[in-house]
Amino acid sequence: MTRAPALPLAAMQWLGALWTSPNTALGLLAGAAGMCFGARPRWERRELALVFHRWPWGPGGALTLGNVILLNGASLDLACATYEHRAGRCRHPPVRLGDHERAHVYQYLVLGPLFLPAYLACGGVSVRNRFERAADRYALHGRGWWPWSSVQAGESE
Repeated sequence: MTRAPALPLAAMQWLGALWTSPNTALGLLAGAAGMCFGARPRWERRELALVFHRWPWGPGGALTLGNVILLNGASLDLACATYEHRAGRCRHPPVRLGDHERAHVYQYLVLGPLFLPAYLACGGVSVRNRFERAADRYALHGRGWWPWSSVQAGESE
């Protein structure tokens, strides 16, 4: 019995981008509004996203909507604290902000329009949110971006 060939990664990414296009449209609208105040868009291939650098609103860091990242600063190479750091559990080193946000892009590619309701149902912006913990895990270890993946040895859930 022969197995069917796996769908190429690029094709899966395009299908995911189509699936999450309503979220991406929200990100594009927010990014376009930010351009009036100095935000500048640039495609970041590594992140699979259009990044609006120096987006003027928010408390700092970045916000991902589909294949759009709204970045308050100038670079995704910024080292940032994980949600565990912010909760007072400083067991891990800072992570690259772009790696954390790329995990959210992957989550959007899979969940599409279901991402935002699922994210909010899991607690929104919080250390308890499994989406945020998974994004931190991915930024720390390069794996485990899926919010329902099993806990890796030595990592807390």
